[in-house]
Amino acid sequence: MITEIRKKSQITIPKELMSKLGLKEGDKLEIIEKDGVIQVMPVVVYPKKYLDELKEEITEIKNKIESGDQPVFDNVEDLFKQLDSPEM
Repeated sequence: MITEIRKKSQITIPKELMSKLGLKEGDKLEIIEKDGVIQVMPVVVYPKKYLDELKEEITEIKNKIESGDQPVFDNVEDLFKQLDSPEM
């Protein structure tokens, strides 16, 4: 698909691509140049506080896994078996 650069360096993303990617007005995009190619990727922006809390939770879970306090499952079926067991 071909589009053109307009005033203020703006371009229009064709409607077909907007629909295919589920994009809508106000969505955030990251633009990267690599080896002369412009890449445009949809992104989601989260508040820093949320990301910090998520990192803390991940660290806690990793520590539990390392200490053996957090069970690790080879597949989803094993997880469901554990959840369905009377011990839970």
